[in-house]
Amino acid sequence: MRWLIVGMCVALAGCDTTVSTTSPVPVATPQARSVRLAPDQARQSFRQVVRAVEPVAERECKRRTSAVNCDFKIVVDPNRKAPPNAYQSLDETGRPVITFTTALIGDTRNANELAFVLGHEAAHHIANHLSRQQGNALAGAVIFAGLTALTGGSTSNIQAAQELGAMVGARSYSKDFELEADQLGTIITYYAGYNPRVGAQFFARIPDPGDRFLGTHPPNSDRIETVRRTSAQLGLGG
Repeated sequence: MRWLIVGMCVALAGCDTTVSTTSPVPVATPQARSVRLAPDQARQSFRQVVRAVEPVAERECKRRTSAVNCDFKIVVDPNRKAPPNAYQSLDETGRPVITFTTALIGDTRNANELAFVLGHEAAHHIANHLSRQQGNALAGAVIFAGLTALTGGSTSNIQAAQELGAMVGARSYSKDFELEADQLGTIITYYAGYNPRVGAQFFARIPDPGDRFLGTHPPNSDRIETVRRTSAQLGLGG
């Protein structure tokens, strides 16, 4: 689930659009910036965002799930040459880990963008996207391999079919997952005191994947619209 400048995640067509009833803190006043934050500013902003967003993400996780580890660990990739990226994973104990690369932190223009990316990645865990994606990949591998075996395919052909099926299965709902994470990430960002509509302006600076067949990410316009619609439900205007 990579954000791939940013990540892999979500909104299922019939997903829950109920928003939290917890009173939010005042939404941070948008501060438009067309240039990157200075390195020291970016690091300080990241620390502040983590302190504000992490407890909200953990609260939403506990409220929306059961028997799920909601103790997020947020880290910075030690590889300073890694490209701009943020992603969610699990450690060996099952604890959710959200990793930011230094390049992504440095590429943001304001704290709202950092908060939105963090909220988005936390939403992946809350919505159980890693497990669901693995299940889709396994199902695709089994189906493709089975069809190939039924038609008399060789062992190498069956193996190739498994790999192709796993890829197709993993990507089948990846766009939905991204939109779902955008929706819940909007809610987390808002209740942490940041403006998700300003945060989603990050999409205006990254390459638009368009609407490719089996693409991993939806068009940027769809993602921005998801944030706009969810923000409106929260009472956050233009």
